[in-house]
Amino acid sequence: MLTIEGLNQFYGGSHILWDVDMSIPEGSCTCLMGRNGMGKTTLLKCIMGLVSAKSGRILYRGEDLRPLPAEERAHRRIGYVPQGREIFSQLTVEENLRIGLAARRPKIRQVPSHLYDMFPVLKQMLHRRGGDLSGGQQQQLAIARALVLDPTLLILDEPTEGIQPNIVHDIGEVIQRLNREIKLTVLLVEQKLPFARRVATDLRMLDKGRLVLSGKIEALTDEVVRAHLTV
Repeated sequence: MLTIEGLNQFYGGSHILWDVDMSIPEGSCTCLMGRNGMGKTTLLKCIMGLVSAKSGRILYRGEDLRPLPAEERAHRRIGYVPQGREIFSQLTVEENLRIGLAARRPKIRQVPSHLYDMFPVLKQMLHRRGGDLSGGQQQQLAIARALVLDPTLLILDEPTEGIQPNIVHDIGEVIQRLNREIKLTVLLVEQKLPFARRVATDLRMLDKGRLVLSGKIEALTDEVVRAHLTV
């Protein structure tokens, strides 16, 4: 579904991503891992068109996304939940969700009701401002807003960061349901090993901007953790 070929990216004089070749199989839940500062978030931003790559290709269903403006990703049914969530704190929950309707193809008028089944707390808080929600509730809102697009690929950057354990569990349940029941392809950056092992089917590992491991999640052994994740 998603194939990255020879991707290089720089910040100033710093070479961040080095000739990254990576594929994300359709129907997989692929976890992108690595220590802090290894280029994980940068890679996601390149996919989403939020930062420019120096060279390489980002093929989504055969089409190179690199030349396209960032907003075209949504039109191609790629949902994105950035690190830090980035909801609109002064807008209500309902208003945050309705923002996603504008990019949906074909257009619809109402937020799909099944999203409230996935995230019941959002239905209870429709008229509350996003900034008044807890961190975990904001993360659920951010995921639901991405799902309004009816994506075929959902990209999540550290969805459990700073979230209380009970909501981490709920988010894991939603990701598993989307991936295994609805067959939604998921790419997520995640640092929590138990969560990654629970929800992911596939593993990709970055080290100093290079892809050093590609395989099934079972490849996330204690030896790999010591080599590429332990600080």
